[in-house]
Amino acid sequence: MTCKQVAAFLLDRDNFAILTHARPDGDTLGASAALCRILRKLGKTAHVLENPQITATYRWLHRGLTKKEAAPGDTVISVDVAAAHLLPESFGQYAIDLRIDHHSSQTHFSALELVDATCGSCTEIIYELSLALGVALDAHIADAIYTGAVTDTDCFRFANTTGHTLAVAAACVDAGARNFQINQLVFEEHMLQRLQLKSYIAQHMQSLADGRGAVVSIPYAVQQQIGADLDDLNDVLNFLQSLTKAHLAATLLETADGRTRLSVRSVPGVDCTGIAAAFGGGGHAVAAGANMTMSLTAAEEAVTRQMLSHLTEGEN
Repeated sequence: MTCKQVAAFLLDRDNFAILTHARPDGDTLGASAALCRILRKLGKTAHVLENPQITATYRWLHRGLTKKEAAPGDTVISVDVAAAHLLPESFGQYAIDLRIDHHSSQTHFSALELVDATCGSCTEIIYELSLALGVALDAHIADAIYTGAVTDTDCFRFANTTGHTLAVAAACVDAGARNFQINQLVFEEHMLQRLQLKSYIAQHMQSLADGRGAVVSIPYAVQQQIGADLDDLNDVLNFLQSLTKAHLAATLLETADGRTRLSVRSVPGVDCTGIAAAFGGGGHAVAAGANMTMSLTAAEEAVTRQMLSHLTEGEN
């Protein structure tokens, strides 16, 4: 669907329940908050469903916007969700009426969809929807949209940052977004834990294919010893690639239940979605991930083989 068509759909419906993805980041949380507030400004009944994994860093975004579950007849919308299995388990019962997303590796699991992979964040799409709906940004909506844009581009450092991204961020600042405070909260909190995680990565990383690849595994016990939370772990996912300048860099995080979370990063021009897709995941060309059911050791071996195969194919 086009943005204009989705705007017409939203105007025609009411009683919205908005879903975010598991291990939520600033983009899915910002997009859901902004969309909910935009719909409420239109006089609609809208809520974001409570995500059990939301952290203190972002909980303020959803204050006053949530409910525990969708009711029969609700219009269910997912935001920033590339595949159905990326939803929290408690959301799996819902049929998605509309999916709003910006991932290039998206799968089709909703009745309707608005997907724009040219956007650096899902909140950029929500901004365009606000224009199509004729809803002016207020400070709360601007905060939410800015949060998504700044987190998914790593403070506008990543290659997914476009002129549109910067224009949306500027519009948010002009509308009252607290850009300095949000940047401090997202990037400067828990600095000691994040430095300790980066130190561990630097000491335990493995180089592949003459430096063109790099991989590191972080056991759950190490995460607990450092005192790292979900936001700290998300913050360091790009560190290995920036440290090594490898074409492909994979960070594997052991979870509390003994499984593994894979995050892959690459330089522009090298598509890393294939690595994540091999393990049931997806994402963007330069940033992708997957939730793996295997142990950390087995996952590292499997990912290393996949990366070496990918890097070798690139030579041919």
